[in-house]
Amino acid sequence: MRNVLLVTLLLFSAVFSPAQTPFFDRDSLVVPGAAARLIANQFSFTEGASVDRRGNVFFTDQPNNKIWEYDVNGQLTLWLDSAGRSNGTYFDRKGNLVTCADEKGQLWSISPDKKIRILMKDYQGHQFNGPNDCWVDRKGGIYFTDPYYQRDYWTRTKPDLEAMKVYYLPKGKDQAVMVAADLVRPNGIVGTPDGQFLYVADIQDRKIYKYRINKDASLSDRQLFAGMGADGITLDQRGNLYLTGNGITVFNPAGEKIAHIAIGPKSTSNLCFGGKDRKELFVTSSESIFVLSMQVKGVE
Repeated sequence: MRNVLLVTLLLFSAVFSPAQTPFFDRDSLVVPGAAARLIANQFSFTEGASVDRRGNVFFTDQPNNKIWEYDVNGQLTLWLDSAGRSNGTYFDRKGNLVTCADEKGQLWSISPDKKIRILMKDYQGHQFNGPNDCWVDRKGGIYFTDPYYQRDYWTRTKPDLEAMKVYYLPKGKDQAVMVAADLVRPNGIVGTPDGQFLYVADIQDRKIYKYRINKDASLSDRQLFAGMGADGITLDQRGNLYLTGNGITVFNPAGEKIAHIAIGPKSTSNLCFGGKDRKELFVTSSESIFVLSMQVKGVE
């Protein structure tokens, strides 16, 4: 009996040991007592949050075809009208805002003085589905997702490409290269600061995948990172991955869920860390934008 009891205790310890159970540590991420603060709710649908080198946050109001800026002093201003129906955005190292301009399935680069340069128009003569989200690597190349979402401002009613994939546009080129075709509907995308890994959210298949980035910018070694989908995604300095959808869900680098953060009454679409010290989590959510004070910094 004593041996049976000992074995039972060992099995119980192995199954329920804290080392085997994800530790939920929202309080180590969010400033104690802080809650998401509504900044404005005057928009139609907010998306594409990204941060410049000074900590100013830019985001899109796609139905209204505008890009807005929320600066480090808390001022909200219209930054660009007639924005190509831009969705996801990301700043390159020169301070240009790269946008997924899905009105005509293009990628744009918008300089600080608001001069627009079309980086890419099509894929081997076919119109893209609608570039959705992007990430710029250290070489200046752009990874982007291309799902199909029918827009009421399009004249087309079906995709020109058969599948929804992930592409890479090398710096200085005007033709993208397909790098991942193994997703159902890719959406959010972000890479690690060291340029070694790329995370892609398959929003329809409800999965997050992690790829290894090779020297030639191709992707390999796909791994299932988390069993849930997401729209926009971002990383903090600890390597935690933040997913939008039902508020904000956070996974640590091992793929363990460590926190859930409530954000307003509606689903969230995108996010980034902004502010002078990159400790303000800026979140887009339907017609609203929110800010939450964090204890951890972002890396973008």
